[in-house]
Amino acid sequence: MLQEFKTFIAQGNVLDLAVGVIIGAAFGKITTSLVEDIINPILGIVIGGVDFTQLKFVLKEAVDKTPEVAIKYGNFIQTLIQFLIIAWVIFMIVKAANRIKLSESQKK
Repeated sequence: MLQEFKTFIAQGNVLDLAVGVIIGAAFGKITTSLVEDIINPILGIVIGGVDFTQLKFVLKEAVDKTPEVAIKYGNFIQTLIQFLIIAWVIFMIVKAANRIKLSESQKK
């Protein structure tokens, strides 16, 4: 098993995965900033100047040191927007890669 693990590491799969994870994390931060700093303020103006991330349904008000219980649907919508942006970009990258592969296979 140890030999198989050494072979796996030597093949470069781990390095490729690590690079993918690092790039994915950086892309996630860019997308978060895009949604929080650009898209949400625009949506806030469109929906009447509301801070989009503060949208919530309060189920139980805060009492003394007990915090409120709330459904924070604004945060959910923000996360959903981030997911859709990431999914769209990945779709476009895969589509472009498939187009390049198809083009290369037609040349042969």
